[in-house]
Amino acid sequence: MIQSDTPNIQVLSTEVSQLRQELQLRDQLVQQLSQELFRLVKGNTSFMPPQPDIERDLSQLHALQEQLQAVEQQVGFYQEQITTRDSEIYQLRQSVQELTDRTRMLEQVVQELPQIYRRKFEERMTPVREKVAMLQRENRQLQAELQSVSYRLALKTRNASHSGIDLPNFPRPASEQTSVSTPQNA
Repeated sequence: MIQSDTPNIQVLSTEVSQLRQELQLRDQLVQQLSQELFRLVKGNTSFMPPQPDIERDLSQLHALQEQLQAVEQQVGFYQEQITTRDSEIYQLRQSVQELTDRTRMLEQVVQELPQIYRRKFEERMTPVREKVAMLQRENRQLQAELQSVSYRLALKTRNASHSGIDLPNFPRPASEQTSVSTPQNA
């Protein structure tokens, strides 16, 4: 086992020495590259980060603050307009609701009007019908009395025709009959 391990150790040590040389070569290249990069950065200011310009930044900040204030003023103005419009909308909705209620009420009244007119007409016609009925009763009564008087008068005229006076028969006008019936009611 010792003999077989010896060639392996030699191979491994050779490899290790080669790897060390490669590592040294790489280290040298990295060092050269870093020196070159340092020279490039030191000689070229464009690689350097810019120095802050405080005055420019302050002016930009001031401009942004002014823009922000302007936007805030616009937002406040629009909020006031929205509030005003919202109150107008609320008032309009209330008036629409009131008008809708009033319209419904008026529609109901219009639908009930024929019944109301019939009822009022009936209420007004009741005394008229009663008056007409009363006048018709009086008229029948007067006609009956007139027939009775006419009959008696006819009998008397027959009996009186022997006595000699003949009375003319004048028809009475209708207005005279109603005026005659009025005192009887009183």
